[in-house]
Amino acid sequence: MACINPDGTISDSAKGMLKLLHSPMTAEQVAQQTGHPLFRVRSSLRELVDGGLVKLEAERYSITEKGKEKIG
Repeated sequence: MACINPDGTISDSAKGMLKLLHSPMTAEQVAQQTGHPLFRVRSSLRELVDGGLVKLEAERYSITEKGKEKIG
């Protein structure tokens, strides 16, 4: 399931993850908070990192300025 659509918009689940990541979290913490399986969360986070919407530092993910712009 893609987080970033071909037109550059993001899915509702991606918006939910971005909102959570105002505070740095591990993939496991995101999975616990969203109720999504860990493999799916990791895949989504990789896509969001590749898109520049999330950054990974010391095994914790956090939203970037570009990500903040996407959720308004």
